[in-house]
Amino acid sequence: MSQIIRRIGVPPSARGSAGGGNCPDIFELADGNFAVIGTDVTQKLDEELPPDASRADYERIVVITRETLIRAKADIPEA
Repeated sequence: MSQIIRRIGVPPSARGSAGGGNCPDIFELADGNFAVIGTDVTQKLDEELPPDASRADYERIVVITRETLIRAKADIPEA
């Protein structure tokens, strides 16, 4: 497993999370991949995936807030 290098975007506290109960987050990893903390909605959305999408048994569908992604946009590398 790769190491977290940095947060992408602003910390959850800057998006209004004071108690740690709503903390979606995005991190860049040392291997160039990204890790996401979000709400697991796999059971709810699994059957709604389009025909050309699939998910391995070890993968999960997670949701992050729109604000989390928008506020991370400036930190996401172009390449």
